Amino acid sequence: MSDSGSGEYDAVERLSFELTLLSRHYTGATPRRAGHQLERSAFLILTRLELEHALSLRELAEAFRLDISTLNRQVAAMSKQQLVVRVPDPEGGVARKVRASAKGLELLAADRALAHEGLRTVVSEWSEADLAQLGALISRFNRDIEQREENPWPRPGAESIAEPGPRP
Repeated sequence: MSDSGSGEYDAVERLSFELTLLSRHYTGATPRRAGHQLERSAFLILTRLELEHALSLRELAEAFRLDISTLNRQVAAMSKQQLVVRVPDPEGGVARKVRASAKGLELLAADRALAHEGLRTVVSEWSEADLAQLGALISRFNRDIEQREENPWPRPGAESIAEPGPRP
């Protein structure tokens, strides 16, 4: 991996490798794990709708950086499962918006609880300080990506998340 030929990873190479493994291991990111009821795309879309309540297909496509036809197919499938409903734009716009249904929010909460349970099992021996530090660093990483892409993601209780120290 390293250009140096020494066989050692530099910090960015190691981070890249570990992020690859993280995407493989993270319990909430894997569809159809035991007990989970939502497909991965539905889990992510419902998470966004839970925070922003109702979005147009175009707004969702922009948020996820996906083609609108892809989002339309995903939302149509979710609509058939009664996970989302189409509603008039609360601000009076012409385009209809997509909102999470009560059923969608219920399944999201259930799947999220399973993901949290699995995560708690993995980190059961970690200190609160270690958990807070990891959470703050991942938050910083995600926010830096969002800033570069000019695509901020809403967060629940964002004001309560402690950010790590000053940036270089």
